[in-house]
Amino acid sequence: MTDILQRKEALLQSLKSISNKDERLRHIVDEGKAMPPLPENLRLDPFLVKGCISKAWLVPQIIEDKIFFMADSEAMIVKGVVALLLKVYNGSTAAEILNLSTDFLGEAGVSEHLSMNRRNGLANILIMIQHYAKSMQKA
Repeated sequence: MTDILQRKEALLQSLKSISNKDERLRHIVDEGKAMPPLPENLRLDPFLVKGCISKAWLVPQIIEDKIFFMADSEAMIVKGVVALLLKVYNGSTAAEILNLSTDFLGEAGVSEHLSMNRRNGLANILIMIQHYAKSMQKA
């Protein structure tokens, strides 16, 4: 299994290789479509991302000291962005998550596809991921 930095670099290379903005947006949406839907019984308020204009959920799981997330959103662009984040964060330790800079999607040009409200939602998703990692470190 690759580490978080290798997954981040692979994602950045993949996204940066798509120079056409419309194609990149289509790729982001396709990533969301490929993500399995979150079971209804996990669409609970504690997992709801606060500050998103469309509903989005982020559910952590801990397996052998690694964090894995399940997620979903009512908006396809948000679901796609979350799918990209999970490609990087899933299977990481809490320390890896906390040590990774959170601005890598902006670096890859993803933020330019998001309205200000959606960027705020993305920031809140990243805050939630960091919060879960901090909670796991304390446990």
